[in-house]
Amino acid sequence: MILKGKKALIVGIANERSIAWAIAKQFKAHGAELAFTYPNDAIKKRLDPLAQEIGSQIVLPCDVASDEEIKKLFADLKKHWTNFDILIHGAAFAQKDELSGGFLNTTREGFRVALDISAYSLIGLVKEALPMLNQGGSVLTLSYYGSSKVVQNYNIMGVAKAALEASVRYLAWDLGSKGIRVNAISAGPIKTLAASGIRGFRSILESVGQLSALKRNISAEEVGKSALYFASDLSSGVTGEVHFVDGGFNTGALQMPPAAPNSPINS
Repeated sequence: MILKGKKALIVGIANERSIAWAIAKQFKAHGAELAFTYPNDAIKKRLDPLAQEIGSQIVLPCDVASDEEIKKLFADLKKHWTNFDILIHGAAFAQKDELSGGFLNTTREGFRVALDISAYSLIGLVKEALPMLNQGGSVLTLSYYGSSKVVQNYNIMGVAKAALEASVRYLAWDLGSKGIRVNAISAGPIKTLAASGIRGFRSILESVGQLSALKRNISAEEVGKSALYFASDLSSGVTGEVHFVDGGFNTGALQMPPAAPNSPINS
């Protein structure tokens, strides 16, 4: 159990289909003690039974859009733990209207909300967590391919994820002297609550499944396994990286459609 004796705070579980929940299950299976946060009562109702399922008694409120709530989170956490080792950042949000149509229609408020919750929250959480994070600790966040390439209807979330990945690199340099690593996993499309808000998501899922190097979609469990590596001492020399778990989809550029039986290309 490579996380035996480690403590991990996980932010961003919406329900049992969340990638952050798959990470939590891997961490628990490998010996970690876990704490969770929720932004509102609706999420708390879903999270409480999940926390009970894996034996966690620490479920704390935190709206990551509020500096005051982030500060209170760590004050509350300190009542349970003096320090901890792993911070998982899975918080992301954009208003549904921003995730369809042209990017040009992005509103100022939609831009602000997406960048605040999906990118700045990592900085805010790390800043307040730092006094409690142990030497050799690990911070891990979740990104997506739309940060660097255009994915139809992903729109402002692509810009937010680009900001998130840049934040990972800058934070890695700030925290490196303290022995704390900061990395990101860029997961392929997975059926989560957040993904359901993207118009045309089913088509994205099908396309990636056909066009990835592995010719299939990846699972949340596979992301959890990679997170296990980044949270453990196995990745002690790795920081500031964006690691793809997408079946190799990100490595492709152009694929030819299958040729018709009587096409000259087959002759």
